[in-house]
Amino acid sequence: MLARLIAFSLAQRLLLAVLTVLLAAAGYTAFQRLPIDAFPDVSSTQVKIILKAPGMTPEEVESRIVAPVEQELLGIPKQSILRSTSKYAIADITLDFEEGTDVFWARQQVGERLSGVMKDLPASVSGGLAPITTPLGEIFMFTIEGPQSLMEKRSVLEWTIRPLLRNIPGVADVNSLGGQVRSFEVIPDPEALAARGLSLAALEAAIETNNRNDGAGRLNSGEESLLVRSDGNIRTLDDLKAIAITEKQGVAIRVGDVAEVRTGALTRYGVVTRNGQSEAVEGLVLAMRGANARDVVTQVRSRLAAVAPSLPKGMEIQTFYDRGNLVERATGTVISALAEAGVLVVILLYVFLGNLRSALVVTCILPLSALSTFILMHYFGLSANLMSLGGLAIAIGMLVDAAVVVVENIEASPSGEQSKGIPRLHSIYRAVREVALPVTSGISVIMIVFLPLLTLQGLEGKLFAPVAMTIIFALGASLLLSLTVIPVLASWMLRDGHHATPVIVQKMEAVYRRILLSALAHQRWWMGGAVAALVSALLIFPFLGKSFMPVLDEGDIILQIEKLPSVNLQESARIDMAVQKRILEKVPEVSAVIARAGSDELGLDPMGLNETDSFLVLKPRAEWHAKNKAELTEKLREVTADFPGVNFSFTQPIEMRTSEMLSGVRGDLAVKIYGPDPVILDQLSEQVSKLLNGVDGAQDVMRTQNEGVQYLQVEIDRVRAGRLGLSVEQIQNDLRMLVEGKQSGIVTEKAQRLPVLIRGGENLRMSPELFAQLRLPVSSGITIALSEIATLKHTDGPVKVERENASRLTVVRANVKGRDLVSFVAEAQRIVAEKVSLPAGYRISWGGQFENQQRAAQRLMVVVPVALALIFLLLFSSLQSLRQALLVLANIPFALIGGVVALGISGEYLSVPASVGFIALMGIAVLNGLVMISYFNQLKARGVAIREVVTEGAVRRFRPVMMTASITAFGLIPLLLASGPGSEIQKPLAIVVIGGLISATALTLFLLPVLFSRFGYAGSADRQHKE
Repeated sequence: MLARLIAFSLAQRLLLAVLTVLLAAAGYTAFQRLPIDAFPDVSSTQVKIILKAPGMTPEEVESRIVAPVEQELLGIPKQSILRSTSKYAIADITLDFEEGTDVFWARQQVGERLSGVMKDLPASVSGGLAPITTPLGEIFMFTIEGPQSLMEKRSVLEWTIRPLLRNIPGVADVNSLGGQVRSFEVIPDPEALAARGLSLAALEAAIETNNRNDGAGRLNSGEESLLVRSDGNIRTLDDLKAIAITEKQGVAIRVGDVAEVRTGALTRYGVVTRNGQSEAVEGLVLAMRGANARDVVTQVRSRLAAVAPSLPKGMEIQTFYDRGNLVERATGTVISALAEAGVLVVILLYVFLGNLRSALVVTCILPLSALSTFILMHYFGLSANLMSLGGLAIAIGMLVDAAVVVVENIEASPSGEQSKGIPRLHSIYRAVREVALPVTSGISVIMIVFLPLLTLQGLEGKLFAPVAMTIIFALGASLLLSLTVIPVLASWMLRDGHHATPVIVQKMEAVYRRILLSALAHQRWWMGGAVAALVSALLIFPFLGKSFMPVLDEGDIILQIEKLPSVNLQESARIDMAVQKRILEKVPEVSAVIARAGSDELGLDPMGLNETDSFLVLKPRAEWHAKNKAELTEKLREVTADFPGVNFSFTQPIEMRTSEMLSGVRGDLAVKIYGPDPVILDQLSEQVSKLLNGVDGAQDVMRTQNEGVQYLQVEIDRVRAGRLGLSVEQIQNDLRMLVEGKQSGIVTEKAQRLPVLIRGGENLRMSPELFAQLRLPVSSGITIALSEIATLKHTDGPVKVERENASRLTVVRANVKGRDLVSFVAEAQRIVAEKVSLPAGYRISWGGQFENQQRAAQRLMVVVPVALALIFLLLFSSLQSLRQALLVLANIPFALIGGVVALGISGEYLSVPASVGFIALMGIAVLNGLVMISYFNQLKARGVAIREVVTEGAVRRFRPVMMTASITAFGLIPLLLASGPGSEIQKPLAIVVIGGLISATALTLFLLPVLFSRFGYAGSADRQHKE
């Protein structure tokens, strides 16, 4: 089949040239259409439910909302985990589904169950499914600046900017944060209501029933018909004041008689502060799952630029986070590495082949393979990102392998063939056919070696499957092109006759021949040395640190702040601004700080008032005093260390959301403690956090401070309330209305929809004493003080209630610095097991990045042996010899020696990227061994003596083996030296492959001939001894 393919290509050269041009054009078009992002989409199929319950405490939210909703959701098929957080006035429920589940099917299932249970929830509950976005969805953030009030800025964001951005294809939603939402506010006077015998419920009903337009049908007017429209909408404050609640003795009692009506603002659950100076208004653009980040960001920028001239005078939009910058930097890192590697490969080809024409023929494989890969990426729905393009950068050295062997064999074919009457094309055909089978087997081996990566699950699967797929696509394309396009190009571009081997290669071959003869003369010494090197590597291996994934430097820093749970919104904002001032004064690398405390409007990130995410805008690296980001983070830690009662931790935008998505927690390690009693859970979490702090390498150890929220408990005296004709529900509704406020309709004003809010006066919320004196209207015409029908008590309560698969839990999170994650967790697990005794019904699980590392390691332990078995079958079918197949496989452990030593010297950890490097090494080692042994067999078939087979065969294959190894190694040098985003992942991989190539090549060139001479054929050692 291979012979027919080569023959067809050489017979139809013009057709093949046309097809190659079409392939290049299709590849370029596919590249233009590829979605471009910084990272692959690592999100699982996830559906989020956000329910708002104004005024409800966390325990009420849990018992009245979360528990019934969870019971309904637990039966949905294909779900893997159900998490919920109950906080003040908000319920956040997250369902994770199994890999491959369609997100729209999942949302439909959740939506159906939710609609079934909504009717059983309290009437004040609102909300539903959150937008279809992912942890990578936060792609653009900006603030509205100018002399206008916070209310005016918020109105412009809400009603001018947000609608413009929401209709961009790929935008899931635009979150509005900070400022004040304008409303029509009705402040009832309980005395005036009581004097007229009215309740708060009557006031609410009157507003709700006097605020609507309606149609009444058609009337005939001569030959025309008139549409009857009754107009009763509230448009102004005066309209609201004029609403009649009831009438007494022919006199209408209006809203204005019993309440103050004014323009106000909705209750705020969060605040945005900027640069330690003032509050701000922030917009946050969320991209849809699967959207092209670069395109969406480009459109957002152009829309914001278009709307800028129409904004009120002095108002401007200031961007502080733009994912487009990260996308450009991340893809730029890889593209520059690809370009540099390409140049290095061309130079090396010229050095080894000594012939510019040959070097150019082989070089053609690079762009053609890349363009073919883009076609396949487009077909399989892969985006061009750091990982998929990184796969291409890793493969660049291997892409030329097949072409090098083909061209080198064409060049080396006997020059006298043509004089014997053999046509030039037939000579090329014979040269290519000679190496077609070993080259196909070798490239297939490397492709098989990367198949295990496609079986990885979770985060590591989503990160490394694109790497494996692009490598497999590129190698497959390079193999096909090497057997079709390269022979055609060689027939046109290479001159007849044998070209002299370059001087540098001749000298290298001479040195190699001397050392090889020495190795064959002292076989036991060489085999003993190789075994000693292997043993040394095995001894080093246990001391290598193990981690899941190096931390990607996104170029941005988020400072997370946790304050005392009982802090109010104003105090939280004051602390945030004090921290911002300190940072801007002491850390010159930071140009701006934008902080968000509390919950956002969509409820996608329901933080408490005591929690803040501060986004630090950094100056360009050239202006930094700190050497690197780690040093800058340490400086920030020192600057923020002396704020009492405040915890600080550091993360990055995507890292934070990814950790949250995977384990519901932000951090390297999440220790989850499950159990029914919140008090015991709190005690256990305190014990665990103290123990973790004592483990070497622990950093940012934080537990949920779930006690300390001050509750003012109102215990209603049913008997007293009953005497006055008041029910418990009526008292609770009145209290919620007067303290929290209750929305009672919408007013449409100039296309803006403003809520109508009934709420008590500001003084009521100023102190518990004033609250106790709150007077409620009673139907008998009097008001009664709250303290007369209820007892008020101060108690402590939880900040939030977290649940996972319907079990309560608390979480201790930690980051790890200065040591590997696996040894840190092993030590922490041992200490916690020794010192923490768990009561019956309580359990601990270890999650976060550690969980991912364990899963990846277990999966590779199963899949890599399967891949090795497949390689063995392929070798056996190619070589038709069990002992020779085993000889090639024996190359693998020796090839890994250099990788292990390189990791040990560099201080890098054995992470998933390093494991990928070892997998690539296995393939390269097998390829080199296969190429060499195939040639040995060809010489043996010609009846050459075993000693000569080994020496001449090894010297003859010296150049292709050295070319393959050095081109692959030099192709990875740009990744080794890269410093942009994503270089952290590619560096350990490059270190392993470059280190391993040194040992793999040395062993292929020296140990393999020695082993072949002894064990290559039955009785070969005896024959060699006789010779």
